[in-house]
Amino acid sequence: MEPSSEEKKNKQCGFHFVKVAALIVIVSASLVILKDELVQQLASVLSGKNLLIDAAKQEERNCNVRGIELRGDLVTYIPAAQANASEENGGSSEDQTSSEDIVYAITDAEKDSRIKAILLEVDSYGGYPVAGEEVANALRRASKPTVALIREAGDSAAYMAASGADRIFASANSDVGSIGITMSYLDNVEKNKKDGLTYMLLSAGKYKDTGDPDKPLSDDEKKLLMRDVNILHQNFISLVAKNRNLNVEKVKKLSDGSAMLGAMALKNGLIDQIGGSFETEEYLKKKIGEGVEICW
Repeated sequence: MEPSSEEKKNKQCGFHFVKVAALIVIVSASLVILKDELVQQLASVLSGKNLLIDAAKQEERNCNVRGIELRGDLVTYIPAAQANASEENGGSSEDQTSSEDIVYAITDAEKDSRIKAILLEVDSYGGYPVAGEEVANALRRASKPTVALIREAGDSAAYMAASGADRIFASANSDVGSIGITMSYLDNVEKNKKDGLTYMLLSAGKYKDTGDPDKPLSDDEKKLLMRDVNILHQNFISLVAKNRNLNVEKVKKLSDGSAMLGAMALKNGLIDQIGGSFETEEYLKKKIGEGVEICW
């Protein structure tokens, strides 16, 4: 007996339902398997990450000397936008170190009972006077032994900063000192004339636009700037004399803005010892009475 059209329709609907149900079961099973694999992979990643974290913590637990780097231009702070760009690019487009970061690191090391000494590694041709002063003062205030290691260069504000350490090491070939101040800049006035540009003076206060490179510097303005240059220079000399326990007159003779190599710097009292990382660590080993493990 032939099934009716209605029965055929019901059978087909039932068949389609079974197919859909089977497909759902297959997809569900696949999702379970995929989920298990993802969970396993995630667990593996987290496990590896935890191992790295544990290793870092272990290393941190074992270190007894805090290493701090002063590289590139020394500034008081690095703008947030520049810092964020540096993180995104995996490094800074400008080689800079901020005094606020160094001072924070020194303060943090002072609070850490595991840290027995502080090492400032310097490789910088200078920066700004307030930044140099802040680092120098933080090193001087530290109750724990402080050491500065000058690598290629420790000049100008970078040397000012290093002078606050209890002991300074440098290579015989390091560039050291450069005790001086500059406010020099490029005058664009003649170039602007050739380009057809005219400086429009719109400022209240006689000296408000002093030092603007697009206008001529008057004699009065030059005297004003040189007044500050000389004050800053004298402050630099006094700070180095105090930190290095040197006669002010002796430092004055060294403060012509020129740098000197490590051997001459040692002879003139600007550093304490010729040496690099090995010699610095040997000194620290004796100072703290145990093996040295530096955490950067």
